[in-house]
Amino acid sequence: MSNFILKLIIANGAAEIDMVINIGFLKDRRYQEIEDEIRQIHDACDEKVLKVIIETCLLTDEEKIKMCEIVTNTGAQYIKTSTGFSTAGATFADVELMKKHIGKNVKIKAAGGISSFDDAEKFIQLGASRLGTSRLVKLVKATQ
Repeated sequence: MSNFILKLIIANGAAEIDMVINIGFLKDRRYQEIEDEIRQIHDACDEKVLKVIIETCLLTDEEKIKMCEIVTNTGAQYIKTSTGFSTAGATFADVELMKKHIGKNVKIKAAGGISSFDDAEKFIQLGASRLGTSRLVKLVKATQ
């Protein structure tokens, strides 16, 4: 995404930006390029919240840990488990692993596949600060 488009999005009212990492770069160990891209987007966000989606279901634990380090280095406010569009979403193990490896200024958003209130509570206990709750919203609406 160009900085021009990002600035336009923010100028039109976006309070938060979600970005997905280049997973191909991660698989190729092109860590500096990933960090540079996140940092450029973070800088262009002009103090708005940046959530970096790493799509945990496609990564090894080593790659998840590396992404925790990279996201911490960039100043982004959140690391997010998934888009919800890949093969799986948030897992308890991923949130627990990320909590151990993120910096003190980085928060976790668990997203993708959270389908019960008990699971939501456990994700929060394990260290998630936010949850992707579209399934829970549908569940609540269905019971009303």
